[in-house]
Amino acid sequence: MSSFASFQDFYPYYLNEHRDRRCRRLHFIGSTLVLLIVLFALFSGRLVWLWLAPVAGYGFAWIGHFAFEKNRPATFRHPLYSLIGDWVMYWEVLRGKVKI
Repeated sequence: MSSFASFQDFYPYYLNEHRDRRCRRLHFIGSTLVLLIVLFALFSGRLVWLWLAPVAGYGFAWIGHFAFEKNRPATFRHPLYSLIGDWVMYWEVLRGKVKI
């Protein structure tokens, strides 16, 4: 599927691209690091640290895709929906709806 009418249509595809638990774990670690980096940068006033946020987030996620899922990250084809999907999946992991 190359295009989606809405994020609601995209999200099942997104979850299917994250079937491997190790990939989901790496996504969760990367997203947690993004939150910690942003909080640190804001509360310390050292905004230069913000450059690390995308490195941590995408770095861990892409390792999960290339090493475990053996697929190409959805970010390359659907960047906005993929970014939203990362945070929806993160929240669903916290709520116990997606297992890591």
